[in-house]
Amino acid sequence: MKSPLRQLTALLLGAGSLMAGAPAQALEQIQLSLPLLETPFTIRLSELRDQRSLLSGDSDLAELDRAMDGAIGRKLVQAFQAPLPLPVKAIAEQSVGSPLVNQVLLLLSSVVLVEGVRQPMDTTQLAATLATSQAKGSLNLLEVLEAMPGKSASVDLQRVIFGIDRITNQQRLGQSLVTSQSPAVINPALSQTGPRAVKRQELAIPVKHRPKPLQVVTIQPETGANGRLVLISHGLWDDPESFEGWGRHLASHGYTVLLPRHPGSDKSQQQAMLSGETPPPKPEDLKLRPMDMSAVIDAAAAGSLALPAGLRTDSVVAMGQSYGATTVLQLAGARPSAGLLNRFCKDVTNPARNISWVLQCSFLTSADQAGLADPRVKAVVAVSPPMSLLFDQGSARAMGARVLLVSGSRDWVVPSGPEALTPMALEARNAGGGHRLVLARDGDHFNLRSSYEQGGGALRGLLLAWTDGAFAAGAAAAPGPSAPSLLPPDGWGDTEFPLVDVTANLPTLPIGFALPIGPNQP
Repeated sequence: MKSPLRQLTALLLGAGSLMAGAPAQALEQIQLSLPLLETPFTIRLSELRDQRSLLSGDSDLAELDRAMDGAIGRKLVQAFQAPLPLPVKAIAEQSVGSPLVNQVLLLLSSVVLVEGVRQPMDTTQLAATLATSQAKGSLNLLEVLEAMPGKSASVDLQRVIFGIDRITNQQRLGQSLVTSQSPAVINPALSQTGPRAVKRQELAIPVKHRPKPLQVVTIQPETGANGRLVLISHGLWDDPESFEGWGRHLASHGYTVLLPRHPGSDKSQQQAMLSGETPPPKPEDLKLRPMDMSAVIDAAAAGSLALPAGLRTDSVVAMGQSYGATTVLQLAGARPSAGLLNRFCKDVTNPARNISWVLQCSFLTSADQAGLADPRVKAVVAVSPPMSLLFDQGSARAMGARVLLVSGSRDWVVPSGPEALTPMALEARNAGGGHRLVLARDGDHFNLRSSYEQGGGALRGLLLAWTDGAFAAGAAAAPGPSAPSLLPPDGWGDTEFPLVDVTANLPTLPIGFALPIGPNQP
């Protein structure tokens, strides 16, 4: 299994062969601006490879570092060698200019000012400069600087520190909530595997909106199915396999579970992109993914998937993670819009900016056409959805399905502050539809998933409890001011990643408050 760091690298950009052509002259030294000091320091890049090089160097900063017994050097070496969210191999030529690439390179060019290069730095030029790097792992700021053209550059360490502080601030409220409240306890009836044996199969169905048949994984009880249908949507450059544990747990309790493989944003598309064969996912995928989900419901209704007899398809629960969570929110009736995207995608210093904006901003040209609610979807579980810019405030008023939003307290790809807590607080103030927000203590963007062998993972009891509640509620599952709770007060917890319902403790936001949030808000 790939490490979270390499998964994040793929999530951001993908990669292929670099653009040919190394710069005529690479940077050898930089002018480093330090916080609270008016005088910039000249430093050779070679001196930042390790602290011993800095202490033995002859730059201005090396002298200062020796005078302070290495205190500055330790911090600088750590900062310049911290991994950056840039591609492992690099950026494929056909990817240069894509929204995904531009967003990440825009962040980088806001930190580094190269002498003789117009600012803001052209992202195509910056992509080309990375051609000299042969890093097999993730790139760091030092490697990128050494690949840049020119004689010297200026680096504002204040901006580097700002980036570190920004993610800390984005996680602060979520961390506080999960540590100050008691987590849900565990009810074996929800957390343990159900009494039914299950079976798994893979099928393909023709769909009108794609040139090739859509692959679907089905997980269902061998006997004793309850006639209820659940759909699961995988994340960007992922596959159904990462969520088959969710499906297996639900199927053991009687549910029939379908997991479509979304072409264009699945793992095979990532692999093709890494080899330079295809560009990153297209903005149109924002619309195609919910169409995949609706097509699977259609196929189940038509009897095309060899599913248990008596399966109802007029009332469905859908769940997903990351990009898949965004997909199920669309099915629930949340309408994407380019409004906030146009306002904030180029704002590289905004305190609410986070890695997920890279994906959200790639939908700038398609968002206004991607509202695809499916009235058959009555409730959804959205785990770590990128959404703060994609859906306008107040969009929950048009939703026909109830939402359980789940976020990891240590998720730095889709951090809980700007992407979960603030949007949910806004919707609670504006609509009050009975939606719920659960935080997973120490959950990140990758450890809440579950393979078939894992049998459900940390969220298994929560997913089952919400699904049971949605179907038991019937028509009352619809969102509204007096909608009954679909989640029992307790019993859906986990020991590895304690789960806390923070819905009643959402931040109070002033009238007229607008995303993105500031560093001291909420």
